[in-house]
Amino acid sequence: MSRSAELGSARKDPSNQTPGVLPEGAALRTIQRRRKRILRIGVVVLLVLVAGSQAMAERQSELHDMIEATGLFAIGVCIFGRGWCSLYIGGRKKTELVTTGPYSSCRNPLYVFNMIGAFGVGAQTGSIVLGCLFAGLCWMVFRNVVAHEEALLSERFGKAFRYYQNTVPRFRPTWFRWRDEENLLCKPALFLTTTRDAMWFLAAGPIFEGIKLMQEKGWLTPLIHLP
Repeated sequence: MSRSAELGSARKDPSNQTPGVLPEGAALRTIQRRRKRILRIGVVVLLVLVAGSQAMAERQSELHDMIEATGLFAIGVCIFGRGWCSLYIGGRKKTELVTTGPYSSCRNPLYVFNMIGAFGVGAQTGSIVLGCLFAGLCWMVFRNVVAHEEALLSERFGKAFRYYQNTVPRFRPTWFRWRDEENLLCKPALFLTTTRDAMWFLAAGPIFEGIKLMQEKGWLTPLIHLP
């Protein structure tokens, strides 16, 4: 067997991998599963908080309706934004460094839209404070996830990713950096899946309305009142 063939065989042989080190794909999936697990726990904690709190603005007041409408608008932005990002990422995240469209002004636009949606969910309670709290929880979770993802991307794409990392902010959009493509190769199934998943944000409205009704009927007793 030639030397090159031996090297090729060694690369393919799983037994030659460093013990305890996961392949890139497996490591990324582990990070994503951890993120989803933390988010589920966070959602349960926040639901308990919503059940034990009440917005200072009365449920039938204009201020309450305005906060809810702002939250609904934020959820709409989230749904649109997630679908928009999926047109560019298109399943290429694992094989290609995407730096155009929304990814040219922000390294993690999909997560930014999730945070906007989280604010919208919290605002469905009629409380700006809860809206900011929901968004803050998302930011904390995504900041940790992104740090691990960027380490993997740095290993995979090397100097190209480090240049991208140094010139484009992690979460804060900078529109003057915008660059686009003339043509996009899109995956409709991925677009539909990403948009469908974002529709779950709309469930916050009826769920929180149910909690408000239970509070009014005395089935739940709010312990704190939030602006």
